[in-house]
Amino acid sequence: MDWDKLRIFHAVADAGSLTAAGDTLHLSQSAVSRQIRGLEEQLNTTLFHRHARGLILTEQGELLFDATRAMTKRLDAASARIRDSEEEVFGELRVTSTVGFGMLWLAPRLSRLYDRYPDLNLDLILEERVLDLPMREADVAIRMKEPAQADLVRKKLLSIRMALFATREYLDRHGAPEDERQIGQHRLICQHPNAIQVAAGAQLVQGLMTHGVPNVLWVNNYFGVGQAVVNHLGIGILPNYMAGDDPRLIRVLPEVESGEVPVFLAYPEELRSSKRVGAFRDFVTEEITAARRAGALDG
Repeated sequence: MDWDKLRIFHAVADAGSLTAAGDTLHLSQSAVSRQIRGLEEQLNTTLFHRHARGLILTEQGELLFDATRAMTKRLDAASARIRDSEEEVFGELRVTSTVGFGMLWLAPRLSRLYDRYPDLNLDLILEERVLDLPMREADVAIRMKEPAQADLVRKKLLSIRMALFATREYLDRHGAPEDERQIGQHRLICQHPNAIQVAAGAQLVQGLMTHGVPNVLWVNNYFGVGQAVVNHLGIGILPNYMAGDDPRLIRVLPEVESGEVPVFLAYPEELRSSKRVGAFRDFVTEEITAARRAGALDG
């Protein structure tokens, strides 16, 4: 099968337009159209439904687009490995993490990474969905559990626990609970039970709710919980690494915390020799070591 035709097909399917694909490929609309017709004749099938607003893939077109998308991701991975310098760290690195860890812990530290590697371009993908690393949805992942996918290099970074936090202003105004039962006298800020989250955090919320909490502020990620807490809205459930990262946060009832949550860094086996991946891995490891020495991390 003609790769050039497949490349043009992929661009058209991705753009949904002959004109847009032509602009991307620096080809005329008529040249793109001829290549698509030639591919359809070669495969003896129709790949696009054509209408005034653009192009829509047929069922056969969807099958071919899935294949070209996988091929493109593999080629991108190979290209990244080829471009990796022997001595320099540069280019794009796609890092995925949960919203909470990415915004509360990772993002505030990235200036030090950029100081060291000014030619590195990070694409930070923050979401709770587990991206497919072997399929190149991201290069590196930081996850709150050990990855189950095969062909991944994985490294345990640390263990965290979910704990209770409030601000001094809130505690001065409403009083600090002396034991877990007094949580029922405060507004609790936490992730909704139906939100994607670590099981240990959900279990802690479930246990605290047995104390008759009269008012709850539900948020769908820990960054939002943190913002609500620092604005004095109540007592929030946050990762324990926040104790050393934000001076506005005061640990409440230190004996009340969740079970351990392991944090793993993972990347595809094919990127084991990548200078970009190695630089990011080493940076995160060094930051965690420094936080431990400063007493801001437990495990």
